[in-house]
Amino acid sequence: MNDLVRQHTTLSDTDLEWLHLLVSEWQLLSDLSFADLVLWVPTLDGTRYVSVAQMRPNTGPTSYQDDMVGHLVPRGRRPMLDSALDEGRIVREGDPEWREEVPVRVESIPVRREGRVLGVIARNTNLLTVRTPSRLELTYLQSASDLAQMIAAGSFPFPGQQVDMDASPRAGDGLIRLDADGVVQYASPNALSAYHRLGLAADLVGHHLGQATAELAPARGPVDEALVKLASGWAPREFEVEGEDGVIQLRAIPLKPKDTHIGSLVLLRDVTELRRRERELITKDATIREIHHRVKNNLQTVAALLRLQSRRMDSEQGREALNEAVRRVGSIAIVHETLSQTLDERVEFDEIADRVLAMVAEISPGKVTTGRTGRFGILDAEVATPLSMVLTEVLQNALEHAFDQVERGVVEVGAVRGGSRTEPRLLVTVQDNGRGLPEGFDPHRAGNLGLQIVRTLVEGELGGKFDMVPAPERGTQVILDIPVRADK
Repeated sequence: MNDLVRQHTTLSDTDLEWLHLLVSEWQLLSDLSFADLVLWVPTLDGTRYVSVAQMRPNTGPTSYQDDMVGHLVPRGRRPMLDSALDEGRIVREGDPEWREEVPVRVESIPVRREGRVLGVIARNTNLLTVRTPSRLELTYLQSASDLAQMIAAGSFPFPGQQVDMDASPRAGDGLIRLDADGVVQYASPNALSAYHRLGLAADLVGHHLGQATAELAPARGPVDEALVKLASGWAPREFEVEGEDGVIQLRAIPLKPKDTHIGSLVLLRDVTELRRRERELITKDATIREIHHRVKNNLQTVAALLRLQSRRMDSEQGREALNEAVRRVGSIAIVHETLSQTLDERVEFDEIADRVLAMVAEISPGKVTTGRTGRFGILDAEVATPLSMVLTEVLQNALEHAFDQVERGVVEVGAVRGGSRTEPRLLVTVQDNGRGLPEGFDPHRAGNLGLQIVRTLVEGELGGKFDMVPAPERGTQVILDIPVRADK
């Protein structure tokens, strides 16, 4: 719609915002009217109309099999559009049109904002299935007529009340029509079922909806006056009421077709099961985060015990082996700490990589500089945990074996997301400027425990590839090529 309005019309950005607000609401008008809606806006030179939006009803058959958005129609071809635009009134005169052997009743509703008519809504009703209307259909049609008059007067939609069409109740979910005093004139079967679930034992018709709703809510002292007013439909609001056995979501729409409050529409939906599932998910998420938190604490306890044990050992080789185990356990603990702070089983791995770098750099403080380039991005937990261990082993190996006691060196970690959309991959490089690989060294056969761990995790658990090669200028480069899930 933005492109069509800016390309073909003179409407300002604030006018366009009003049209967006209207389009976010007009599914309700379409459903209540049992009709298709097409929004026509006059072009720059005023000789044509361009259709910028279209809506089909959920409550009846469509009048348009094709998409009308983007169509251009010259003035004069559809006189009802001209009359509605020029005179600023709803136009209903005229005989039904025949489209592919289907009779269609056409009406035109001017769209007004601050006294100016921005465009016209063509309301097209398929008459092929017209039958004697029920009380429900009559209420729908009367409510649609009131909303159409409010659109023509510029009082609907309500400014600042952007509606989420997916989350808000719709006419078919449940509808209640109130008079000016908030007394129920009509309640659809779905609306009655929702209130029965809240605990209502009688019919709603003839009762004050606000007082009835407040009485059904759990008693917490005096009657909630705010709830009474909201459920009476005096202001455009969306709210929820929770009873002993159910939860209903309500949306109040005041009706002021001639700038006089004549009543309200209340749309409602039974969301009891939805809220129950949400609570279960919240509980499940909290449980998972708590598990990760406890695993992290247990791993830190294990690391502390290993650290204490290493201090009591006389053997330098044994002490160093325990310190390596401490770093391995610590890298896993970092992942679980990060997972304990997220709502899903995915983590931003860049923070984990930086913490692993800082932890491993403690091996030779001040002698080796570490750094990271590129982004790891968001990774699944089943990738992040083994990858953190692999990164720990590779960095530990570089810092222990690449530099002698007096040399100052640099170790840099690089990460690039690549591959294709269907097969995304993560390429990780760890490069140092140390002494390089020994003559005839084969990383795929080396018996070093750290390299055995790397090979097992990369090739077995991560399904990736691992290699160690001489760096382009000096030192060693470790290359990890790992399949990952797309980073959205």
